Amino acid sequence: MGFNPIKMMQARTAMAQFEKRHPKVRGFLESVSADALQEGTVVEVSVTTPQGRNYITNIKVTREDIELFQNARKVSRGRQQEKDT
Repeated sequence: MGFNPIKMMQARTAMAQFEKRHPKVRGFLESVSADALQEGTVVEVSVTTPQGRNYITNIKVTREDIELFQNARKVSRGRQQEKDT
């Protein structure tokens, strides 16, 4: 399976639209990753349906999780730099 530049552009467009609809999410994630994301941190996600049903889960962040996030960030930054040049 090779790199598909058309799908990458579609994903970027979709992400930009998501950020316009939900402008607080990016800043929140940047703050969390800069200040709070360390080994032992508990990340909890809660989803409430329009009918009021609530789903909640959490994870305790491990060293391997942090490495994964750091590598993903490097890849994302590399692609952003390619886009800017």
